[in-house]
Amino acid sequence: MKRSYKVVDVFTSRPLLGNPVAVILDAEGLGTDAMQAIAGWTNLSETTFVLPATSADADYSLRIFTPGSELPFAGHPTLGSAHAILESGRAKLRPGGRLIQECKVGLVEVTREEEGSNQQLTFALPSAKLDPLGEADIDELKLILGCAVSAKSAPGLVNVGPVWVVAQIADAASVLKLRPDLARLAKFEHRLGVTGLTVFGAYEKGDFAIEVRTFAPSCGVMEDPVCGSGNGSVAAFQWARGLLAPSGQSYIASQGQCVGRAGRVKVTVDANGKARIGGECVTCVEGSIAI
Repeated sequence: MKRSYKVVDVFTSRPLLGNPVAVILDAEGLGTDAMQAIAGWTNLSETTFVLPATSADADYSLRIFTPGSELPFAGHPTLGSAHAILESGRAKLRPGGRLIQECKVGLVEVTREEEGSNQQLTFALPSAKLDPLGEADIDELKLILGCAVSAKSAPGLVNVGPVWVVAQIADAASVLKLRPDLARLAKFEHRLGVTGLTVFGAYEKGDFAIEVRTFAPSCGVMEDPVCGSGNGSVAAFQWARGLLAPSGQSYIASQGQCVGRAGRVKVTVDANGKARIGGECVTCVEGSIAI
């Protein structure tokens, strides 16, 4: 059976940059094992499967897989799948330019916004839950990274569906130089029961506020090019640690330079600490997959 298939680059307006997601647009009849096998075959950080919604409040249902496991929610697959669904005419925008996605964490609102001649999609980050990271685990994290982490904003666990260890390091240049021990990190992730690690560091000036990198070797993703939920976790972390203005703040994050997939992530945090993550999307591949 042939099923409609697209590959969408997310957090970029230029093909071959940003983060690609494979989208199977008509996934009815596929079981979990088949979905996992397809995700392993595409070998992208995430592959999504579009299904009819089971909730009357949703426009569609989405299942999200890494090459090694299923995720309850992820950011760039949410945006890329919404782009593919709208482009293929499989759903129409609600008033206010909204779509409602159903996934394992519940309902997620996706909005199309106009910025001059450009269009971008944004999603409302699911409520984040933050927990501290123990001192022994912080020491282990330093060994994995091969560098110090911020003492003023101590690393923590941020749960937005995926659970990320989030750490701030000295600056953006230090983030770009990182060469973490991925084998050791995979064991660390398994022991803590987390999805992966997201680190960030600030720029002093320029177009970007921070540089972000995300690693999830236990899920089969050595480095995620541009991670929506990782950036959302960083936003929630910064809010909780008092690194953002209490009245709310918007900024642009850079991610993906180290894997040749430079992307731009728009982050907005309101006065209540609620975050939205957004970016542009472009389709690079469309056709069918025979399963």
